[in-house]
Amino acid sequence: MTAQNRLLSVMPEALLEKLAPHLKRVALSRGDRLHDPGETIYDIYFPLDCVLSITITMQDGTTAETGLVGVREAIGLNAFMGGKETTQTTYIVQIPGSAMKIDAQILREEFDCNKDLRDVMLRYTQAFIAQISQTTACNSLHRIEQRLARWLLEVDDRVEGDELKLTQELMADMLGVRRAGVTQTAQKLQESGLISYQRGHIHVLNRSGLKACACECFQTVKDEYDRLLGLHHKILP
Repeated sequence: MTAQNRLLSVMPEALLEKLAPHLKRVALSRGDRLHDPGETIYDIYFPLDCVLSITITMQDGTTAETGLVGVREAIGLNAFMGGKETTQTTYIVQIPGSAMKIDAQILREEFDCNKDLRDVMLRYTQAFIAQISQTTACNSLHRIEQRLARWLLEVDDRVEGDELKLTQELMADMLGVRRAGVTQTAQKLQESGLISYQRGHIHVLNRSGLKACACECFQTVKDEYDRLLGLHHKILP
């Protein structure tokens, strides 16, 4: 039941059996807000086939994504890393699907006394920090064409199949750019035969070509996840 989430799958069997009675499968809909700034984090989610975004909204209302969470990750780490709430970030469902949910207090108590859980979660935290750091550098240094290609690859890595239900508005918000920029860039990728895009549905047609168009950030983060957690994503070229 829990093996679909890559982070849960690398936990020792005895630990997973201990957590299993507390893990509940939940359905998440597009746009669901799992956490808003200032709220206490009561639950931790391990996505199975959904994709979640960690976003920050500025005073002028503009939004940008700071972290992407899917089948190889968990969301809500602050709950057992020394803080029960966050003052800056929102957790929002980007692509609907299912996740395993566990009470943050239960996981926090287990984290305090179980070395196996601490080992997995601390290695994951290191990998996630690498994702955030690379995203920060990418947003500052790379062209929008490279950034959009990288971001589409990141989302594609976290869902089954090659169809992504993403609106231009959502992509613009996640990348922190104007919608017109995303429209023009998506059109270029489509003209190059890398994707097809129609009415909020993106099909990845040429993944290797999309990787060639993207910056090095996608592979750098993927390699770091594999190094720290040995996570093997869906088999792709």
